[in-house]
Amino acid sequence: MYRCTLEVRGYELDSFNHVNNAVYLNYFEHARWQMIRETGLINFFKDTGYFLVVVDIHIKYMKEITLFDELVIETSCSKKEPYLYFYQEMYKSGSRVKVSKAEVKTLLLDNERIPIDLPEDFEV
Repeated sequence: MYRCTLEVRGYELDSFNHVNNAVYLNYFEHARWQMIRETGLINFFKDTGYFLVVVDIHIKYMKEITLFDELVIETSCSKKEPYLYFYQEMYKSGSRVKVSKAEVKTLLLDNERIPIDLPEDFEV
């Protein structure tokens, strides 16, 4: 389980003064990239020229978040050939009140943008 923290910024708010639903995509994406960097998986992508693309994402919005809320996003993943799934939960910092969760289905592409299976030794 990997944890990423961030703070809501003013330009991410909508006319109702809470975080716009589309911004959640950015938050979850940021947390996934943090995990990829912190686990060293980024080196796999640099060395092979392969990259992950999101092919499906499901987000459940549970509680609103507002200006300057501090958030924690927990990310885990699993392999289900040929896909790599990311499971993410977002909380307000200092509580276990879940504000959102996402399931992200990704596919590995080679440097010619052709889908490939995850290597057997591929670990996250």
